[in-house]
Amino acid sequence: MSSSQCLRRLASGSVCRPASLLRQSPTASSKLLRSSTGLRTLSTSSSSSHSLPALLPTKKPFQPVQLRQFSLTSRYYEEQTVKVPEMAESISEGTLKQFSKQVGDYVEQDEEIATIETDKIDVAVNAPAAGTIKEFLAKEEDTVTVGQDLVKLELGGEPGQKAETAKEEPKEPAPESQPSASETSGKKEEPKPKEESKPEPKKEESKPQPKQESKPEPKKEESKPKESESKVESPYGSREERRIKMNRMRMRIAERLKQSQNTAASLTTFNEVDMSALMEMRKLYKDDVLKKTGIKFGFMSAFARASVLAMKDVPTVNASIEGPGSGDTIVYKDYVDISVAVATEKGLVTPVVRNAESMDMLGIEKSIADLGKKARDNKLTIEDMAGGTFTISNGGVFGSLMGTPIINLPQTAVLGLHAVNQKPVAINGKVEIRPMMYLALTYDHRLLDGREAVTFLVQIKKLIEDPRLMLLS
Repeated sequence: MSSSQCLRRLASGSVCRPASLLRQSPTASSKLLRSSTGLRTLSTSSSSSHSLPALLPTKKPFQPVQLRQFSLTSRYYEEQTVKVPEMAESISEGTLKQFSKQVGDYVEQDEEIATIETDKIDVAVNAPAAGTIKEFLAKEEDTVTVGQDLVKLELGGEPGQKAETAKEEPKEPAPESQPSASETSGKKEEPKPKEESKPEPKKEESKPQPKQESKPEPKKEESKPKESESKVESPYGSREERRIKMNRMRMRIAERLKQSQNTAASLTTFNEVDMSALMEMRKLYKDDVLKKTGIKFGFMSAFARASVLAMKDVPTVNASIEGPGSGDTIVYKDYVDISVAVATEKGLVTPVVRNAESMDMLGIEKSIADLGKKARDNKLTIEDMAGGTFTISNGGVFGSLMGTPIINLPQTAVLGLHAVNQKPVAINGKVEIRPMMYLALTYDHRLLDGREAVTFLVQIKKLIEDPRLMLLS
């Protein structure tokens, strides 16, 4: 209230308390200064003589100001950087193959975010805590090292957050055709662009300009026949070429195989085995074994068991060469770790059956089945493929008749199995049709001589042709 209004009230006999007003106005003004812009509207409306006496004693106008200041406070979310995890002692880097999530996605704790491809296996990067992906700090196909920052994660949030943002995104282009609530408030500004749209003849004047620019159009037409001419130039049809970079596993396999050829004095010996007895035994007992143990009885376990027993006669097959240069020390092992070659989409992997010498045929078969499933599901670990003293490769599942497998260094030998085919065979002076398989043993001639290699392969042949001998050994 101004001093003139107060004097008028004193003249008319109404009570006026300037002292109380002076005492309250400083506090009110200080609160007005601290309040938000919404309170300033209250201060302008309080200039009337009717609202001021009601506002001052009750101090009601100051309650909504406190609520508004509370609603304007911002929330703080903690951020965490996801780093490249440790993969193995011998692996320090890999290729970021793909992100399984996108920026803005909500992830649970331990949920997979990305996949890193290494020389041997694929390593999954999991979220250390639940939150929302805020930023990717590396690109796909980049080479990343252990401990490198990979993803920026904002902790907190709620599941399905991305779905809400996806629903809001289509709402943004809608205002182009339909006015939103914010645009309806500015309808006064909308007719102005309509008035500006009156100078349409100017646009018409600008229309002839593209006609001048349309002169280079025949150039485009000229370029089209050039393309057609390039297509006509090849009379043999399509001769396109594609170049795709090799993945790390494929490059590592190529490197190891070439290293084996350059290092080992490889030599392959062959033999032929009659599969009649083993196939008959499998036919008789495979259903009972499947019902009792849930294991599918195959051929791999029989050849693995036969190899273990044959190594007792020729232990050098299970040995390896160590030392500087080409090696100067022979290492004999009392255990047998059989590497089983398994073909996957990304390449050949060799998971290891540990301590096969202490297992029977069914135990070996179960281990091979478990490792094969893990390989097909891309769940093999470094520990599953580390080591190995002897390798068995079964190319017969793909119909291979005969081949020469390559040694998996630092091992000394590899046994190759092939397809079973019906062939005429001389049995006791008579010709009979028998299921026959070619066996191939590639060995390192630096450590194994021909006599030992042939003896080992012949011993496997005897055990397979009469599986009962494996029970007596």
